Amino acid sequence: MQVQIIGMAWYKPENFDRLRTMFEDGHKLHRTYNEWFAAAETGRKKFESQGVRVVPVDIDPDAFPKWCKANGMRLNADARNKYASFIAYQVATGAQGDESVH
Repeated sequence: MQVQIIGMAWYKPENFDRLRTMFEDGHKLHRTYNEWFAAAETGRKKFESQGVRVVPVDIDPDAFPKWCKANGMRLNADARNKYASFIAYQVATGAQGDESVH
């Protein structure tokens, strides 16, 4: 049996505004945490209803910029998606350690 797994960038309420201003595409995010959360939950439930395992990946305002810099990435949606996928892969495989993209 094959399991599909995806990582979703996830935000804590206390970090949302800080992250939104930090991201170069932050103006494209929902204006409030509650708006974002409602949309994120809808997306998560849609994936799960299709049998996809969703791993919510916390985007930490201190750690994420360091990861981006170490991997030559900008603070944008592409980086958030790659980071979430990377962490979901680690969760799925039990891999630990180095947080660089391979």
